[in-house]
Amino acid sequence: MKIYLKSSLYLLCTLLTGLVNAQNSSINGTITDDQGTVPFANIYLKGTKMGTSTSEDGTYNLKDIPNGTYKLQVSVIGYQDFSTKITLRTNENRTIDIKIIPASEQLEEMVVTGTLKAVSRSESPVPVEVYSPTFLKKNPTASIFEALQNVNGVRPQINCNVCNTGDIHINGLEGPYTLVLIDGMPIVSGLGTVYGLSGIPNSLIEQIEIIKGPASSLYGSEAVGGLINIITKSTLDAPDFFADAFVTGWGEYNIDVGTKINFGKKTDMLLGVNYFNYDKPIDNNGDNFTDLTLQNRISVFQKWNFQREDNRILSLAGRFFYEDRWGGEMQWTPEFRGGDEVYGESIYTRRWEVLGKYELPIEEKVLFSFSYNDHSQNSVYGDIPYIADQRIGFGQFTWDKTLEHHDLLVGTALRYNYYDDNTTATTNADEVVIPSLFIQDEIALANKHSLLLGMRYDYDKRHGNIYTPRMAYRYKVTDNDILRLNAGTGFRVVNLFTEEHAALTGAREVVVTEELNPEKSFNANLNYLKKIYADNGTFVSLDASLFYTKFSNAILPDYDTDPNKIIYDNLNGKSVSKGASANVDFSFPGGFKFLIGATYQDVSQTENGVTKRQILTESYTGTWNASYEFKKLNLSVDYTGNIYGPMRLPTLGPTDPRRDFSPVWSIQNIQFTWKGLENFEFYAGVKNLLDWTPNRGNPFIIARANDPFDKNVTFDSNGSVVATPNNPNALTFDPSYVYGPNQGIRGFFGLRYRIN
Repeated sequence: MKIYLKSSLYLLCTLLTGLVNAQNSSINGTITDDQGTVPFANIYLKGTKMGTSTSEDGTYNLKDIPNGTYKLQVSVIGYQDFSTKITLRTNENRTIDIKIIPASEQLEEMVVTGTLKAVSRSESPVPVEVYSPTFLKKNPTASIFEALQNVNGVRPQINCNVCNTGDIHINGLEGPYTLVLIDGMPIVSGLGTVYGLSGIPNSLIEQIEIIKGPASSLYGSEAVGGLINIITKSTLDAPDFFADAFVTGWGEYNIDVGTKINFGKKTDMLLGVNYFNYDKPIDNNGDNFTDLTLQNRISVFQKWNFQREDNRILSLAGRFFYEDRWGGEMQWTPEFRGGDEVYGESIYTRRWEVLGKYELPIEEKVLFSFSYNDHSQNSVYGDIPYIADQRIGFGQFTWDKTLEHHDLLVGTALRYNYYDDNTTATTNADEVVIPSLFIQDEIALANKHSLLLGMRYDYDKRHGNIYTPRMAYRYKVTDNDILRLNAGTGFRVVNLFTEEHAALTGAREVVVTEELNPEKSFNANLNYLKKIYADNGTFVSLDASLFYTKFSNAILPDYDTDPNKIIYDNLNGKSVSKGASANVDFSFPGGFKFLIGATYQDVSQTENGVTKRQILTESYTGTWNASYEFKKLNLSVDYTGNIYGPMRLPTLGPTDPRRDFSPVWSIQNIQFTWKGLENFEFYAGVKNLLDWTPNRGNPFIIARANDPFDKNVTFDSNGSVVATPNNPNALTFDPSYVYGPNQGIRGFFGLRYRIN
């Protein structure tokens, strides 16, 4: 009888269990983004313990779900959270494919630039702005230099009307104050900043991190006004093959091609090639000079990754870059190079770089980072040759140690600088080795408070001991409210002719009145970050900052004292940059996204009690990015733009008829992207919709373009220009009057192909 009862109960339980299981349901599907499937995304039913994650191919399967109504949620770092309400009935197997959107604010992305440690952006005591490949694709460009034009507070400054070279301004500070890194290595500096910033394949970029304010306590010289860290893709995350090519109505051609190659189970390599060509001279403003420099360049990039025990780091990367660019009179050909018959600026650049990281095989976390670059330049500016070589070697050990309430970073670095050129200012090659020590401690004061303290010591035989302290305080009011206060000092050792392109062009005489001492700066930055999540899926992010930077020993080109000279000396006074900036990011569930940024800045220099506004510095700037996706059509629209307030311009004295201040100007673009074919994207649009160019409202842009060698200019005994019938305004040839691109409206078309 007992056996019978036990058997009956077992059978009954089995039937009931089967009945319950039969009534349970399941959900399956695939998680994707604009690039393809998303692995390791978290999927769960809110308020329950039921959840899973996507596999490597982006698929998921949630089983044995009781009937009822649930809120299905998807979360993954770097993307906006997704949620939807679902009702499951008896024995229902539901397929729900979900497309997630990269987080516009990207608060949880990992950043390394602020502290030399990988931390989530919201936990970093230093405010770091992060820009992803999705941001870059909204306004496709052929170089990083152009790509930054829609970043609030960052402006690519063209420094020459003829050869179109330039640098990057952050919060109104001149380009030499901005340090550009690749994968954290300071290999793009000096000549590289002016001539080597192009040619980094955009398709190989994982993200761009930007710090506004001094970072010399970690990175040494040049990181005075801010830094830009271009982080390339990991071989683990890169697609198997990708290609991105576009052509513009001006005849520009750009192509990025890359692939990932595996060598066994523990070694893989990422290979990328960028090629750009523009060989169609255009002179729309009628001055007989090319509006856009003709360029032919190729860049080859490799990145090797080696798997080691305990996931220790070993990577090696290298890049080769070659460019032939020229601008000048429309009839210029290479046989006129270096002569005084037809004016042209011709620049041959050859550059190679290598960088790597090696984590020592010991218990402590010690990382050795190194880089080396060799930059060779053969150029002529009219009949003035400029032959220059620059080599920079860098090695650094860092020890990362976590203790109770303390997160320590201790490091030592050695930097080798070599520079030589054929100018009279460089009588001997400049060769120096700069050793450095630095320490950083992030202290957890309380649950919501952290304090970072840092100090760096550098020794430069030319200038002695240099100390650069820093402080960063973070108060995490809530998970969605973060307040940061940063303060610190910076320094910069100047090599004038690697940075001041205006010193090599035109007829102005370069005058260095004294031995130039290192520039020093003090900076304070107050940053507030706020994010708002609405129940309907709307997201709003506010990122606002107040900034103040004061320079001593500032070195700024003086165009005003003598119109025929550029005078360089240490400022006997102060130079100040102060202002406020804000970014507001909106994302709506219907597919509309809007990012708007604005910066107000007051950049001035005071000497002998007289305060002047800094030349080529706008008082305000604005940027915007509006996107909408027509999901049923697989079509997205991106409208991007910027606006700049007036800036003081380098005229040639009171008789120069050109404007002393630029007007308010704006560059606006629109793009349409169609993704209706698997693995393909087709995009097309119009750049510079307003067809704006700097010649509007000006009689000319280049002074004396009809006499670029000043053969018909008369000078008096003091070297001053004398007004004559053919030169009534007493001008000399001068291409340095430039504040924006001469390239007008143009269409573009491109396609991308990707295999994951």
